[in-house]
Amino acid sequence: MAKGGGSRGAPRQRKNTKRTDAASARRAKTPVRAPRSTPAPAPEAPPPEPGLFVLGAIPGATPGKWIDTWRERMPHVELDLRPLAVADQRAELLSGEIDAAIVRLPLDAEGLHVIPLYDEQPVVVVSKESHLTAADELVLADLEGEVVITPADDVLGLVVPGAVPPAFDPPETTGDAIATVAAGVGAVVVPMSLARLHQRKDAASVPLRDGPVSQVALAWPADRTTAHVEAFIGIVRGRTANSSRG
Repeated sequence: MAKGGGSRGAPRQRKNTKRTDAASARRAKTPVRAPRSTPAPAPEAPPPEPGLFVLGAIPGATPGKWIDTWRERMPHVELDLRPLAVADQRAELLSGEIDAAIVRLPLDAEGLHVIPLYDEQPVVVVSKESHLTAADELVLADLEGEVVITPADDVLGLVVPGAVPPAFDPPETTGDAIATVAAGVGAVVVPMSLARLHQRKDAASVPLRDGPVSQVALAWPADRTTAHVEAFIGIVRGRTANSSRG
């Protein structure tokens, strides 16, 4: 009979408490980082307030380049271009319906601000068959003895020494006067832009060297120098979009 003695169980494995305690300590020392938050998007700037800028322009004025620049820089402000008769330019400016206007001087500037822009040279408009077209340019003395027509809307106020007055009433408009001389009757003296405006195949223009110039200007009511007016002045003066006023 085998010698007794109870059977012994397998020896128990001891846990490596040192490693466990060290790992716990490291975890305790490591700071807990909060999850990253996505910043809220910045609020969008409100769109510019729409508006309207009314620009008057006398016959012959060519503000196309300025208007194109305006539409590039101020797309939210509509520009309304309105024809302006020279005889009515001051009254229209003071009516409150126009913000600014391209005008022809002289102009009574009381109650207005006026910035001269450029001078226009005068030309003599005659029929293409006229003997006056033989010259590259004319002087007033060349018109002596010629029939010189002055339309009712004349802007030069020129009196030609020795000219022959027409035997008919003055035409109402410059366009009518040019149509008359194109038919072979007389001559008319106008600023170059008006000759171009009423250009015809049967008429010719010859520069008048010693004739009066016509000055074109920008004008607006003195008590209504708005931000839109300031913006248009900057465009006319050639300021860039980022340049300061001055």
